[in-house]
Amino acid sequence: MPRSTDEPRPPAGGGVQSLERAFDLLERMADAGGEVGLSELAGSSGLPLPTIHRLMRTLVATGYVRQQPNRRYALGPRLIRLGESASRLLGTWARPHLARLVEETGETANMALLDGDEVVYVAQVPSRHSMRMFTEVGRRVLPHSTGVGKALLAHLPDEEVRALLARTGMPAATEKTITSADVFLKALAAVRADGYAVDDNEQEMGVRCLAAAVPDAPTAAAVSISGPAGRVTEAATERIVPVLQEVARELSAGLTDANAGAD
Repeated sequence: MPRSTDEPRPPAGGGVQSLERAFDLLERMADAGGEVGLSELAGSSGLPLPTIHRLMRTLVATGYVRQQPNRRYALGPRLIRLGESASRLLGTWARPHLARLVEETGETANMALLDGDEVVYVAQVPSRHSMRMFTEVGRRVLPHSTGVGKALLAHLPDEEVRALLARTGMPAATEKTITSADVFLKALAAVRADGYAVDDNEQEMGVRCLAAAVPDAPTAAAVSISGPAGRVTEAATERIVPVLQEVARELSAGLTDANAGAD
């Protein structure tokens, strides 16, 4: 989740300070939409302008940042390869957890991330049923019409959600898709209260999806199951949701352990 502008990253014990600062600036650029000016970075990071300028010059030289004609800085193309590789490895690591979801619920399991204003699916394990839901890994969708999108946006401030919806629009994928920002925000309040999200024929008619956010993930992530509405009923929801939430917590613990091991 984005950090507040007055919340500098604490130094990691034994770390290389300039490297920590460079990654912190990259993350702040991503939080700001991918393009910022030096003064904005100085205001959010608390670092002196000469230090930021020196770090940005190095990042530009290595291709991880590029300088725009208007002198602002944007995330560079070399980050794409890193992100794609990281997403692929994350999907491979998550598959055993998704396989457990399939085993216990009988439905197709997915993992998705919030990438900019879109949801991207990074892993899937299909159901064994002959009638099952396929969501292609790598597929991008708008968050307002999906269970994973609701789970990912539920913990953002309302004003940030409104800004995102204003940028993407709210096109109707089906007659049940939520197309009002006010109604969508009410749905997010229900997600926060219930601890899970529902896509009830909103992305595809005849399909229901249940989703839960991965708590404390380093990047916003969610897991879901999807299947025919005739199988993913209200009664099935009561059975599936506790398993879904438990798997989300297991994924969170695994991500936390991985980060701790890197320190």
